[in-house]
Amino acid sequence: MDTKPYEQRASQAVAHFEEAIKKLRTGRAHASMLESVQVEMYGSRVPLAHAANIVAAEAQMLQVTPFDPSSLQAIVTAIRDDQSLGFNPSDDGRVVRVPVPMLTTERRQQIVKQLGEKIEEARVALRNVRHDAINAAKQLEKSKDLSQDDVKRVEKVMDEAMTKAQAQLDELAKAKETEIMTV
Repeated sequence: MDTKPYEQRASQAVAHFEEAIKKLRTGRAHASMLESVQVEMYGSRVPLAHAANIVAAEAQMLQVTPFDPSSLQAIVTAIRDDQSLGFNPSDDGRVVRVPVPMLTTERRQQIVKQLGEKIEEARVALRNVRHDAINAAKQLEKSKDLSQDDVKRVEKVMDEAMTKAQAQLDELAKAKETEIMTV
């Protein structure tokens, strides 16, 4: 049995976790902070990146320049309405400035909790991948396409892949926690 697809799913789970933790705010401005913002334009919701250029003008300031100046108010409203961000944007008629407030110790601890939730989601995804691979091997054993030794080999290979993926998750989480808690 080929375990490559399952190992690929495990690495995708790690990559997804890596992307998810990039969205956790550390107090420094970066354009990906606004990735989740959806703007109401021309009767449909579009990602902010499709409606404007986003740059980190300073360490504590994001600058959003709309492609269409008439969408300025919609962008301001969309950023303000995304409660998970907690930003209060202002505009000068041409660009939207989004100040990124410094994080309090309490807020840093909340973000570390969110990090814990995200790592647990990633671990559940990895367990599901392992479970799927072992179930597939056992199904092949029932249909006499795999021997018991092959099933054990698949389990061993998947356990090694999961251990490696867990180590990657732990490394990423530890680095992010250090980044969050650094004042």
